[in-house]
Amino acid sequence: MDLRILYHGNCFDGVSSAAIFTKFYRATVRSDAVIGYTPTMHRAGNAFDREQLDGKENAILDFKYCADDRLTWWFDHHQSAFLSKEDEAHFLADTSGKKFLDTTSASNAKFLARIAKEKFGFEDRSLEELIEWAHIIDGAFYESAAQCVELRAPALRLMQLIEGEKDVAFIEKIIHMMTDRSLDEIVNELEVKNKLDHIIEDHWTTVEIIRERASYDRGVVMFDLVGTGVEGYNKFIPYYFFPETTYNVSLSQCSFRTKISVGSNPWAPRPRMHNIAEICERYGGGGHAVVGAVSLGRDEVELGRKYVREIVDELKFAE
Repeated sequence: MDLRILYHGNCFDGVSSAAIFTKFYRATVRSDAVIGYTPTMHRAGNAFDREQLDGKENAILDFKYCADDRLTWWFDHHQSAFLSKEDEAHFLADTSGKKFLDTTSASNAKFLARIAKEKFGFEDRSLEELIEWAHIIDGAFYESAAQCVELRAPALRLMQLIEGEKDVAFIEKIIHMMTDRSLDEIVNELEVKNKLDHIIEDHWTTVEIIRERASYDRGVVMFDLVGTGVEGYNKFIPYYFFPETTYNVSLSQCSFRTKISVGSNPWAPRPRMHNIAEICERYGGGGHAVVGAVSLGRDEVELGRKYVREIVDELKFAE
């Protein structure tokens, strides 16, 4: 295999980054490259599986740095980009000119496209729609919570599919489609449309579950999804029902982890006062100033609930 791309899994920005990098690599490095794709997910302890770096060249996109000499390319924009000071030192000592970090960029896809143009002379106008929507979605530059929750735009419907789809081979098909089709064309592909019908139905079921379970207190919405079968959800649902909130904190469980999600409302009447990445880092997680998460072992539900209570107490506004 000429190139292995490890991208942030179940993430529109991560999948878009994989598509953009595919076109960039084939245009500037090797046009007939054989490329493999692997989604990466945050796990308890954030241990990185180095055996995934199995290509002649390896790229990690929209995910934490790996201090391994087999890593050829790296693009990330998260504040919590390094697992350790040693990893950061390894990055800073790199002289390849192929590893890049910009924590001020709202999306990895737009950052990657900018570096590809500025450093390597690559620009593909056919990717502009994809880049702009990745920027909107990952940066939460929506007009309203309703725009995101009601999923009327093709990009937002595709986002919902990517976040909920477990078949990595199907996501790889989406990556390939993103390299040569518009987002409207992709969502109208029969195979995509059939999957979307089920994903959208599940989405509205999740909306109702969150409406029933969520509670609001002093600027924070909290809900526990353990036992509901819901592993992930549209992060703007809490603001759809509680436009007055500044933060939301939730607990969920899937086959390999218990996850604490922490977010902030872009339209909050009271502004965010905390750096969410810094809070999550104290519990072994990370993210951005406005959104973050903590991954625990699957069986660490009660520990997760303890952490949720602590985080909620910290985020609440004073009486």
